[in-house]
Amino acid sequence: MIPRIKICGITNLADALAACRLGADALGFVLAPSPRQVSPDQARAIIAQLPPLVGTVGVFVDAPPVEVSVLRRYCGLDWVQLHGDEDEDQAAMQWPRVIKALRVAPGREPDPAAYPGCALLLDTYHPQEAGGTGQSFDWGLAVDIARRRPIILAGGLNPDNVARAIEQVQPYAVDVSSGVEKEKGVKDHERIASFIAQVRRG
Repeated sequence: MIPRIKICGITNLADALAACRLGADALGFVLAPSPRQVSPDQARAIIAQLPPLVGTVGVFVDAPPVEVSVLRRYCGLDWVQLHGDEDEDQAAMQWPRVIKALRVAPGREPDPAAYPGCALLLDTYHPQEAGGTGQSFDWGLAVDIARRRPIILAGGLNPDNVARAIEQVQPYAVDVSSGVEKEKGVKDHERIASFIAQVRRG
């Protein structure tokens, strides 16, 4: 199965439309403090102009559950991605269509039973940053959980390494942000095209 592709950290309409044109399945909008943060109004305006059947994901970090629910409706988000220290009860409050990010630390395999009912995204652990570090983790730690349930593989993916990551992990989907940027918050459309081509080649 060819993995689905999420381009995260979208901050402007031109990048969003380019990602859609090039074949992205979903776009991510960071609604938490980050160099790639967009306001709810910005996300709403971009999402309103997307072509049909492109998934939209709002990324939140330890936001109050009521705020997440309100912004989900206001922006028109298909999914919410919880990228902080939210527990299983907090994740359950956002069902359905919740992605829970697990940050993978060296030598620690993710728990296949974690966050039942959520899609799981595996990202690289960093002590100060919730995501978007551009650093990969040991993909061997993701192999077992990817066999047991569908996972979204993230963390330092780029056009040069995504094919190897897919071959090793066999994820349901891949997620890229910094790996297709020319600067923080601005996408490089040629790198998006190259990334998607590498994913789809297999």
